[in-house]
Amino acid sequence: MGNEKRFVKVYGKGAMEGNEIWVDTETGVNYLFHFAGSSGGLTPLLDRDGKPIVTSPSELEDLK
Repeated sequence: MGNEKRFVKVYGKGAMEGNEIWVDTETGVNYLFHFAGSSGGLTPLLDRDGKPIVTSPSELEDLK
């Protein structure tokens, strides 16, 4: 496994309340994390057909 991270944050905005997008480097699935104060929630990002948004393998290499 080494030093590779399973999840990588690719977007973030906000301090006490905001949104982040995280990518699973093994599957490429993108997740939205919304937080407000000490609470938050995580959900996969979906396209208009309801399928998860997946980062391509070539883009994943750039994230690792």
